Formats: sequence, structure tokens, C-alpha cells
Amino acid sequence: MSMVNVSNLSFAYEGSYDNIFENVSFNIDTTWRLGLIGRNGRGKTTFLKLLMKKYKYSGTISSSVDFEYFPFEVSDRSEFSMDIIKEKSHTEDYDYWKIQRELSLLDMDEEVLYRPFESLSGGQQVKILLVSLFLKENSFLLIDEPANHLDIKARKIVSNYLKSKKGFILVSHDRKFLDNCVDHILSINRADIQIQKGNFTSWYENKRRQDDFEIAKNEKLKKDIVRLENSAKQSADWSNKVEKTKNGTRNSGLRPDRGYVGHKAAKMMKRSKSIDARKQSAIEEKSALLKNIEGVGKLKIRFLKHNSMRLLSLNGVSLFYGDKKVCENISFEVNQGDRIALCGKNGCGKSTILKFINGDKKITFKGDFHKVSNLKISYVSQDTLDLNGTLKEFAESEKIDESLFKTILRKMDFSRVQFEKDISDFSEGQKKKVLIAKSLCEGAHLYLWDEPLNFIDVLSRIQIEDLILKFQPTIIFVEHDGLFTENIANKIEYLK
Repeated sequence: MSMVNVSNLSFAYEGSYDNIFENVSFNIDTTWRLGLIGRNGRGKTTFLKLLMKKYKYSGTISSSVDFEYFPFEVSDRSEFSMDIIKEKSHTEDYDYWKIQRELSLLDMDEEVLYRPFESLSGGQQVKILLVSLFLKENSFLLIDEPANHLDIKARKIVSNYLKSKKGFILVSHDRKFLDNCVDHILSINRADIQIQKGNFTSWYENKRRQDDFEIAKNEKLKKDIVRLENSAKQSADWSNKVEKTKNGTRNSGLRPDRGYVGHKAAKMMKRSKSIDARKQSAIEEKSALLKNIEGVGKLKIRFLKHNSMRLLSLNGVSLFYGDKKVCENISFEVNQGDRIALCGKNGCGKSTILKFINGDKKITFKGDFHKVSNLKISYVSQDTLDLNGTLKEFAESEKIDESLFKTILRKMDFSRVQFEKDISDFSEGQKKKVLIAKSLCEGAHLYLWDEPLNFIDVLSRIQIEDLILKFQPTIIFVEHDGLFTENIANKIEYLK
């Protein structure tokens, strides 16, 4: 058994005043299937790159195994997949049976080996890269969000494949994917880094119990502190009053027992100091709580009611980009209150349907399509490549309320420092949150969301899920997170 030892690790990006990591220490067993989770911007990918020695840091990281990062860059994408696997894994021709075994586990035909890598689908490319890495001996894999290019069926296949392996760190925000294939969780929290045995669900349940315990204890300590402050003040007041009786009452002619009175005053003062010490202890105990409580605020959505119950319908519709037919014989209708998931393999036209409904002029159609008049639509694109400028500039260009927009982002774990940065410098998950927040600002009858959860952290996914279940807007969405789809959709349209 070998270990990855991290000791007193600290790191900050050049020019930044805030450390991503500060004096963190922990050990990782290289036989673990370790899930790495944390809110967007917490440093998950940064940590993997630190293991790969991509950045300078203080502290030590030691290991007796080599680290391999997924996805790795393919220098010549016109090469056959077989050549890429051999080159990366150092597999010889006589080990061909090993490649066959891996392809079988990933439900892939051998013919893909003799096709140019660039000709493969995104999902097939993911599988080829994984085979290349797992065939390499004495390596510990750092797998960074492999599921983003996979449909629901492919995610299950790859998750089962990873379950059959050992010795990797997996960054993923898909709860089902994580639950199926990891046996430990490393969580980058607000205040520290923790490792627990189990999968995401067991980690999340433990976190909720710990959070509930700390919140309840914090409330009790707040009440105790107020009570102790009142008691300490009362004891101090009593002590002062008793002390004043030492000199007797003016003109009374009485001489009190000063020894007794002094003793009583001292006793009162001692009690006051004891209460004050207990109060200070309660304050210190309280200060140790709530450091890892995530600020997951409740989101709202500005959905509108339309006069018509039926908002749109497609009957035998075929969609085209120029002369190229993308999909055909699409038939479904959308009524108010529908939460429709478009499901099917990659390339079957799900995104094209959303773009068409949103009014993309590049897409033409044949068949019957009807959309009610004055229908207000809010659209979230799958693509974030064109996002740039400040959040203020973005809000102005999209004609949304800047204050509301930033309030929503704060609830989705954006720091105020983030508001001054250029959006192009955001993480992919943060960019996606910008698009989600924009959509929540827009008053709409119908929401069209194309893979809204790509790169978005698990806790934010649960937050968005809770929002939709509470307000129940009319929405058509494409999403490969199986659990999100199961929980949200009240209708599913399967596309061939």
C-alpha cells in the first residue's frame, strides 16, 4: 500500500491576496476510488494540477506513484485511436487482449481503434482516453469531470467502468455517477478539507446532520450567552450595592459588620467573574461552529402565467441546418406547468429543438409547429465561450436588474471579490451560474435550459432542484444528470 502525503500545503494564484489552500494536510491511499467535491471556485482542478506540479506551492506533496491527468491533450487528433492508446499507455502488440478487455468493459466496438480520433463522438473520445490511462502501470489517475460529454446511458457505462478500477481521484458533480463508483470523499469545505469513507450520499447525510447539530448548538449558546451576560451584570450590581453598606446608612447611627459585608461582596464579585468566564467559554465554543456551513440561499424565479393553457405544439416536425436534416418526426406539446426533459443519445437533436423553439433563424423546419402569441421565453445556452466583461456590463447588455442578478449570484456562492473580475476568468461552473442567474432574473412563461448543470457543483445543483420543485415553472430542459431529471421532470420526451 502506498500513500499520497500532503503536508502544510498553501497556494495562491499570482496577484491574488487570497489563498486557495492554507496549511492543509491529509493522506490519500492510492487504492482508493476517491471522489473530490466542493463548490465552484474552491480549487478542485487547482488541487489536481498541484499534484501534477503545474504550479509552485509551499508545503510538501509526496507520493511513490506517478500522477496522470484526465483529459490529456492529444497532439495529433488525426491519429488512429489505437496509436494514441499504445503511445500513452506503452502497450505492446502482444498486449492487445488488454485493450480488448477495456473496450468490452466500456461497451465499445473494436472498430473505433482503427478510426481517426477526431472522427469519434465526444463520448467515444472520453472512453479512449480512459483506456489509455488505466492501461498504464503504477499510475494514480486524476480524472477531472469525465461525464460532461456523456449522455445518461454512457455515464452509467463509464461509472460502472470506474467502479471496476481502483487508484484514482474523480472530480464530478453528478450524484448518481459518484455514488456508484467512489468509496471515499474528499471535500473542499469553506474552512478546511475533510476525507470520509463512503460515497456522496453518505457524505451529504453526515454533513446535514453535522450542520443541523451545529446550528442547534449555536442557537443554544447564543441564548446562554445572553443569560450569562444578564446574570453577570446582576451579580456585579449586587456586589456594588453590598459594598456600599460597609459605611452604614447616613445618620442611622448603626455600624454594620464590615467583615461580613466585605466577605459577602467578595463572594458576589467572585460569582460574577465565574459567570463571565463561563460566558467567554461559550463565546469561544460558538466561534468554532458554523465555519463549514454553506451559504446556500433560497432562490426565486420570475415565471409568468400566460392566458393560454397550451403554449406550443410540434407535430411531425423535422429540423434542418441548411440542407442538413438534424432530426425528424418530432411530436409533443407544452402546457403550462409542464417540466419536460428531452432525452436521447448525443447528436439526436435535443439542443437544436431548444434553439428552434427559442427562434433561431438558422434552423428551418417542415411539419406543424404552433406557438402562442406574446410568449416570453428565457433561454440558457449550453455554450459559455462568448462570456466576457464584468457582471455589471453583462447585466446591462442583457437588460436585467443588476442588483437582483448579483443577489442571486451571492446566493449561489459568489464572493463579492468575484464581482470585480472579468467573466472570462471565471471557472466553467461559475460561467454557467451567470447564465442561470440571468434566466432567473427574466420574467418568462417558458424556460428553455440546455444542459444547465454542466460544471455546476453538487450543492448548487440541489439548490436549483429545490427552486424548480418549489415554484414549478414551465420548463423544457436537456440534462444528463440522471438524478436531477428524475426529480424534476413530470414529462419525458425520448428522441431517436
